Amino acid sequence: MGSIAENIAMIEAEKSAAATRAGRDPKEVLLCAVTKNHTVEDIKEALAAGVTDIGENRVQELLDKYDQVGPVNWHMIGHLQTNKVKYIIDKVCLIHSVDSFKLAEEINRRAAQHDLTMDILIEVNAAGDEAKFGVDLESAEKLLDEVLEKCDRIRVRGLMTIAPYVEDPEDVRPYFRSMKELYNRLAAIEHPRLDFKYLSMGMSNDRVVAVEEGASIIRVGTAIFGPRNYFQ
Repeated sequence: MGSIAENIAMIEAEKSAAATRAGRDPKEVLLCAVTKNHTVEDIKEALAAGVTDIGENRVQELLDKYDQVGPVNWHMIGHLQTNKVKYIIDKVCLIHSVDSFKLAEEINRRAAQHDLTMDILIEVNAAGDEAKFGVDLESAEKLLDEVLEKCDRIRVRGLMTIAPYVEDPEDVRPYFRSMKELYNRLAAIEHPRLDFKYLSMGMSNDRVVAVEEGASIIRVGTAIFGPRNYFQ
């Protein structure tokens, strides 16, 4: 692997090529650098190389880094417990992992306390993988309807999925394709707090396929920073 800056340049070039192949504007695809178990120094190096958005999987790690990193768009991309929402509600720009109405309800309550509207994505378990969180493809619209009806401090910006890890990224293409079809269908719903912009899918291993199939956020950690150095 190269340096962090070299890795980011390579990923951006691959992202642009994949978007162009799919007839899309590469600027429509956001690179979210995933910094789980990576240091503040690593994050600052990525920011210096042009990264604007940082994704964290765990609330405590986000809080530990928050004041040290400075101005950046923080994304909560990992599973979020309801009792942790209060710690990040005023610190993140987007919560990717809303997988239940109970969680949405708590986000709504905490957002109201801070007098803000929280942007979220609904997490969908496109592969029906029992080891992963998210509603199934058939239940996504029901959760969306409930959130729009009852959570006046939430704006739904799109969908997120985590594909199964496979050796050949081509094997996950059908899951990404089904996510894009669901995204297009739900995006057509008219509601003042529904403003679909983001389809968050694709990680280090399958990011190119994800962009070809319509991802507008790719969440990349290892391909930027190398293997996680479990410093905690």
